[in-house]
Amino acid sequence: MTRTTYEIGSTELPQWAGELLGGGARLALVAAHLDEGGPRVVYLFVAGPPDTRTELHVRLDPERPEVPTLADLSFPAGRFEREMRDLFGIVPLGHPLPRRLVRHFHWPRGWYPMRPDAGPPPGFGEQEGPYPFLEVEGNGVYEIPVGPVHAGLIEPGHFRFSVVGETILRLKARLWFVHKGIERLFQGRSATTGLPLAERISGDTAMGHALAYCLAVEEATGTEVPAEAQRARALLLELERIHNHVADLGMLCNDVGHGILNAHAQRVREQLLRVNREITGHRLLRGGVVPGGTALRSLPDVRRLRAIGEDIREITGLALGHSTVRDRFTGTAVLKAAAAREIGCLGYVARASGLAHDARTAHPFTGYGPRLGVPVHASGDVLARFLVRAEEIETSVALIEEFADGLTAPAMMLAAQPSPGAGPGTGVGLVEGWRGTITTRVELAPDGTLSRVKPVDPSFFNWPALPVALADTIVPDFPLTNKSFNLSYAGNDL
Repeated sequence: MTRTTYEIGSTELPQWAGELLGGGARLALVAAHLDEGGPRVVYLFVAGPPDTRTELHVRLDPERPEVPTLADLSFPAGRFEREMRDLFGIVPLGHPLPRRLVRHFHWPRGWYPMRPDAGPPPGFGEQEGPYPFLEVEGNGVYEIPVGPVHAGLIEPGHFRFSVVGETILRLKARLWFVHKGIERLFQGRSATTGLPLAERISGDTAMGHALAYCLAVEEATGTEVPAEAQRARALLLELERIHNHVADLGMLCNDVGHGILNAHAQRVREQLLRVNREITGHRLLRGGVVPGGTALRSLPDVRRLRAIGEDIREITGLALGHSTVRDRFTGTAVLKAAAAREIGCLGYVARASGLAHDARTAHPFTGYGPRLGVPVHASGDVLARFLVRAEEIETSVALIEEFADGLTAPAMMLAAQPSPGAGPGTGVGLVEGWRGTITTRVELAPDGTLSRVKPVDPSFFNWPALPVALADTIVPDFPLTNKSFNLSYAGNDL
């Protein structure tokens, strides 16, 4: 792995970014910092293989914290810039869409919660006029508002449909109803006490976010993790992938009226959650990874996992062999490769649209060997997103068998504890979580506490693709399409 840092001026930023993007890198993260000397913005570009990470650090005038926008070069950059303006008050000059992204319109003007002088949250006032939804007009066009409160155990999000007949002309998704101030909550914690917060960024991705955080802390402190512990981490990551994917396979079947397949899929997921608890003591694998290594209570029974894999294969076969299921999946909510590439999609959303992005090959933290096959489908529809999940389960079972071979448990497989003052003081973790690549960047204070942690869930990249895929579909296909993306509200609304 190679990570290179460059200090550049703000006027140089567009040229540097253009060259990196043109060379095949992608913008993985933008993080604002409020140093003693003034604001600093870090742009992280990544590419691989080989695993290459390039950071551009831009220092800003404290009196006029401004940067030239990169929105014309990168769609994700434009969204990172809007997030940065809402939370830090740093202005992206020339941004084509300068309105708020994170802060809803009842948040007070001039209050930027990540600034040290922000103080406690002020009382929210009256909303500054209606949210500027684009109104679609024409004969027979009407609107359907959905949310932010939904009729299920999901977090809040508002969806505004512009519809003619049953056909969706346009969808606007409005998020950040549960913005929690995660980045601020990290500040001042030790590396150890920061871990429980990382595990809870998005509850169904406890392992992915915890591992990205630990990798970043270990690089920042120069901590060497034993090879055996890295293999155990990869094993846990695949267990998290399987139990989430099988749940989605079942719920996709449920959304087209095949509830019995969903019941069987959830039965299998329950078996997997019990396996998780046996291995780590927690059904969602919390506590399985720690800074410096891993903590396992047991190893999975490979024969048991093979049987579970065969069970999932049978459920998948029954689903795809049912004409109603296959017909509803095929051609529904197509996300074309060009759109997925421009939006910057990650994970199974990208791979179902023909883009073979996977951090396990681009940014490996351990050797994956020949059993790592990255399923890719080109049709970009619900069927492709279903198939990618099903095939990834097959790969994950094979990888778990490979990683379990030679591991010893129960054991605390730990390296030396991260120590203040050792290492470069900054680090980056890149992990292929079950939804896609998770990126976490850490900076440490001189006493070893966390001065800045910036996590990025793949849902931040993938949410804008959902309205694109839904254009020209019908309203009854929204639940099916939404589940085929299955994006995290909590991972987005940090």
